[in-house]
Amino acid sequence: MIAGRFSYWFLHTFMKGGSSLPGKIAARIDPDVLRALGQDYDVVIVTGTNGKTLTTNLITKVLRQQYPDVLTNPTGSNMMQGIITAFLAHGQHGQRRLAVLEVDEANVAPVSRYLQPKAYVLTNIFRDQMDRYGEFYTTYEKILAGIRQHPTATVIANGDAPIFSSRELDNPWRYYGFALASQQNTDIVAPPNTDGVLCPVCEHILHYHGITYSNLGHFFCPHCGFSRPALAHAVTGIDALTPTSSKFAIDDHDFSLAIGGTYNVYNALAAYTVGREFGITPEQIAQAFAYDEKVFGRQEEIMIDGKQTTLILVKNPVGLNEVLAMIQRQSGHFGFGILLNANYADGTDTSWIWDGNFEALVATGQATTFMVGGERCQDIAFRMQVAGVPEADLIQKPDLNDVIAAIKAMPEDHVYLLATYTAVLQLRKKLSEGGYIKAGF
Repeated sequence: MIAGRFSYWFLHTFMKGGSSLPGKIAARIDPDVLRALGQDYDVVIVTGTNGKTLTTNLITKVLRQQYPDVLTNPTGSNMMQGIITAFLAHGQHGQRRLAVLEVDEANVAPVSRYLQPKAYVLTNIFRDQMDRYGEFYTTYEKILAGIRQHPTATVIANGDAPIFSSRELDNPWRYYGFALASQQNTDIVAPPNTDGVLCPVCEHILHYHGITYSNLGHFFCPHCGFSRPALAHAVTGIDALTPTSSKFAIDDHDFSLAIGGTYNVYNALAAYTVGREFGITPEQIAQAFAYDEKVFGRQEEIMIDGKQTTLILVKNPVGLNEVLAMIQRQSGHFGFGILLNANYADGTDTSWIWDGNFEALVATGQATTFMVGGERCQDIAFRMQVAGVPEADLIQKPDLNDVIAAIKAMPEDHVYLLATYTAVLQLRKKLSEGGYIKAGF
């Protein structure tokens, strides 16, 4: 533990970084170090395919309305070594504290072995990084292996995701979801290429009273009767959605976020549900949501020589399509770029880009300049050409050193730049070296 704390201090004092290395060093010296570090904490574990980082950030802001000292892992370093590092950075205080931890799906069980979770927050499960997780039912089993270790922990889950109510557990459950007036007295099915539309009980096609996106919504099975569980808390109205803001109601209380996308309303709803479990009032939650602070790589606004650049992490087809839908709400023209890597943290299989609806973006004519880059530049360049971007009009920058200059040369005032995880890290390092953002996270 001492070696881990020293390495954390050294890296952050002299190297401006170190989100996982101190934890790796500490775990190598003492494999059970997390148990000692976390023994004085009530822990909230946040996991799922999409939305973990922002949901964790929002939950932390909500809980700090009443509990000022909340430990978290804000860099998104969500595997064992990163979580150990978060505890090393926080120090020991000798009294009961709160920790809100983003945890990679495959690490829920190992982390749960050492900590005492008070609650698990489940955002969603979509097809993602097939090389690491396999199909999404396999991913859910990895998460359940952690939850089953703590049968008294409350599970706060997205009730609009059919998979989360498909297994019996002893834990107390709280479901959240969308309950809009438009989701009544209708009977529709999801598009045929949507993942997760088979009933997890009888494998017939699920029907919906309303779909928010992908397979999320007010589902029911006309064959066996499986249906969405009762919701503890719900989005009851959507007032306005833009690429940079959201106005909505939860339990008929009005809220706003300085970030766009229906998927981010779900993240806010998850944070609201956790807050209510901890006794935070809707008024306090509204104050927490009103704090405008962009999270690393999540609609992060960066000015590059006067050009507004919005950096957005993408990693799977569902998230990609929601981002593409969101930016099409932008008024006026914009430049569009996407950086594709295929390292272990990104997922080595890049076939998911073919499920992205780039055709719809190209067809709108809103994006008037297109750029691709990253280590798998050729893959994404071919995908954009199939979507309708002429090869002669497509800017190709495999070397990220050239991406910043290419953004500066775009004629549009606003550029949306999508990137996979390691590409975000690499680009932010270049932006830091150029003085466009601060070093670190």
